[in-house]
Amino acid sequence: MGAAAVRDLVALGAEVHVFDLKEPPPGAASFTRVDLREPDEISEAVEGVGGRFDALFNCAGLPGAPFSGLEVMLVNFVAARHLTGLVAERMDAGGGVVTVSSAGAFGWESAAAAIEGLLATDSYGSARAWCESHPELVGEGYLLSKQAIIAWTMHAALDLAPRGIRVNCTSPGPTDTPMMPSFEAYMGKDFMDRFPKPIGRNSTPDEQAHALVFLNSPAASYLTGVNLYVDGGFSAGMTTGRLDFSVLQGEIAEGD
Repeated sequence: MGAAAVRDLVALGAEVHVFDLKEPPPGAASFTRVDLREPDEISEAVEGVGGRFDALFNCAGLPGAPFSGLEVMLVNFVAARHLTGLVAERMDAGGGVVTVSSAGAFGWESAAAAIEGLLATDSYGSARAWCESHPELVGEGYLLSKQAIIAWTMHAALDLAPRGIRVNCTSPGPTDTPMMPSFEAYMGKDFMDRFPKPIGRNSTPDEQAHALVFLNSPAASYLTGVNLYVDGGFSAGMTTGRLDFSVLQGEIAEGD
């Protein structure tokens, strides 16, 4: 999704600076190899770019195994929040931040009380300490990290609104990215293939990127604190109770 967003942004004429472990598609103005588990590397990367930032796209993510729950939390949530704090200090009014959550975090409100302490931490180090001291909540890390992104997005949107900076997130449905095989290995390929998809297919990285770019564009100038479901109707089906999960009955029985 991040690579697709880079392609969109370059095509629109943006000056794009990428922080990642993998090299971006052609056209980026710079690439800095950054391990998001290391806060000093994040800070150095921001300093290396310098100047003002117009928009931030937090697209990096880990799927769970083979990574530890702690690593997943650090990359998916803690680093995104930390990077946002650093970049927001270099933004003017009109700036935007968007972070990738997941449609799998639907119903995140049920976890709000559990992650209250995590959201109250005020640094990368204290957030890491919280995760290390709550392994029973962290688990494999993926679900909690995506729930935390949504809750944090709403708080950050209100915190930064007085400065004219918008903060949003997307919740993608199943998407054909290099991360999909990890989900298939964890849940089972047949399970993922039969999982209810109202629109009838997985999304593409480009479809997810278009939504990310929109949220950080002037076209979304009055949108902040939004969790945009880019899920082909999954959240609509969950909200209305119209999704048919009977196709998974066999999988559930076999799992039991």
